[in-house]
Amino acid sequence: MSIKSFSTIRAFLWPVHRSEHRKFIPMLLMIFLICFNYYILRIVKDTFVITAPQSGAETLPFLKVWAVLPMALLMTFIFTRFSNYLSKRSVFYAMMWFYIAYFVIFTLFLYPNRDALHPHELADTLQAYLPAGLKGLVALFRNWTFTTFYVMAEMWSTMIMTVLFWGFANDVTSVKDAKRFYGLFAIGTNLSGIAAGLISPALSTHTFNPSLPFGSNGWDQSVTFLNLIVVGTALVCIGIYWWLNARGLGYTQEIENAHKESPIKMGIRKNFAYLAKSRYLILIAVLVVTFNVVMNLIEVVWKDQVNQMYPNPADFNAYTGTVVFWSSIIAVSISFFLSGNMIRSFGWTTSALISPIVTLITGVLFFTCLLIPKDSILGVCATLSTTPLGMAVFLGSLQNCLLRGTKYSLVDATKELAFVPLSQECKSKGKAAIDGVGSRLGKSGGALVYQVLLMFFGSVMGSTPIVAGILLISIFAWIFAAKALGKQFNQLTSEHQVLSIPDEDKATELQPLEASSSVLR
Repeated sequence: MSIKSFSTIRAFLWPVHRSEHRKFIPMLLMIFLICFNYYILRIVKDTFVITAPQSGAETLPFLKVWAVLPMALLMTFIFTRFSNYLSKRSVFYAMMWFYIAYFVIFTLFLYPNRDALHPHELADTLQAYLPAGLKGLVALFRNWTFTTFYVMAEMWSTMIMTVLFWGFANDVTSVKDAKRFYGLFAIGTNLSGIAAGLISPALSTHTFNPSLPFGSNGWDQSVTFLNLIVVGTALVCIGIYWWLNARGLGYTQEIENAHKESPIKMGIRKNFAYLAKSRYLILIAVLVVTFNVVMNLIEVVWKDQVNQMYPNPADFNAYTGTVVFWSSIIAVSISFFLSGNMIRSFGWTTSALISPIVTLITGVLFFTCLLIPKDSILGVCATLSTTPLGMAVFLGSLQNCLLRGTKYSLVDATKELAFVPLSQECKSKGKAAIDGVGSRLGKSGGALVYQVLLMFFGSVMGSTPIVAGILLISIFAWIFAAKALGKQFNQLTSEHQVLSIPDEDKATELQPLEASSSVLR
């Protein structure tokens, strides 16, 4: 069925056939709930780490390298091993129950007993012997329960949202249907951000209720509420996934048999060796890595400014929740009016280039405000009834809203669409390596830069001029990769081809093979 069969308005707003609703609507609800959890966790994890005792934004670079990256490698290893011996459905259930168990333990035991569990005295001793630039590393150890929460929240985004859901969507959606569905999935993703951006600030201002059997203050009770919401939402996602597969709308026996016939037997090292054989997959990896480098470089500076303005955890959580709300409003507007129709009308390349161009413009504005002498903007600040710090926070928030808005409405949709013309095994191995580890490498790359700079300059602000230069280089690399990948994607889809796995004994590069009707449907 073609989009041409819809009326003009229907094709613009809801290019889904009535017969497809039984499958599409549950998948839309599923991505909404998974992303809702992602937004809630993203807000809370930053609040925990940045506002914790003897901590701050300088902790983030150390977290991403010494905690998040090793966990990403471990989770990718576990996912690969699970995929070798279990069905795709069993892998999904196992991963979901693992996350649910952790958040239950954190809510009932780790968070209520954090003061007793955190080794403050030992951390003070370490800090006395270590350079001031390693304060973030010590804070990672000092507030270790918050470190585990941050890591698990990051892994929800990587493993559940990116690898499991989008892997499921790519397996059960054709290229033709993906061009209609993925834009609407992006809208669902951003609507979840609006919901989380409303709920998180509202709960952050919760007044302490002594009649509740948990929490010693309003913020503690808010944390419990937020975590219970995350657990409940995850349980609903499991129910939707079970229903889709029970009704034959998810994984078919044909897909499961293909999975069993070509299991992912390779380890992580061989997965990357496989990745290196394909220029197409390398370009997707470059997109993911450069985006995450850019995001990490900008966010550490911005969150440092926000922490200076809102040092209280409830206030910090409420403000960042508001930023998530507005970034999602922007993203929904872009998704609803532009992204789905833009991909269909203007093609993959144009859609993929919008986010790096917007990032370039807004990044220049934000860093210019930080780097120019404060005396030169006092007049502007007085006119706007703000301070230099307030202006920096506002511009950083504006940049964050626009970057996140284009990211969830265009970057994710175009990246996932780029995976569709790949064979089943190529998707599994490529996504595991790119999404499971590639995004971590991008964030860790930016984090390593910060660690080195913190050793020399001692603070986030002191390293800002060099960060700005690295940011420009990363954005231009992002633009180059998007243009190069667009050429290959357009060639594959226009010629109805699919990239398949090469014969390792005969080929060193993936070769395009003619796709059967069962692959492109």
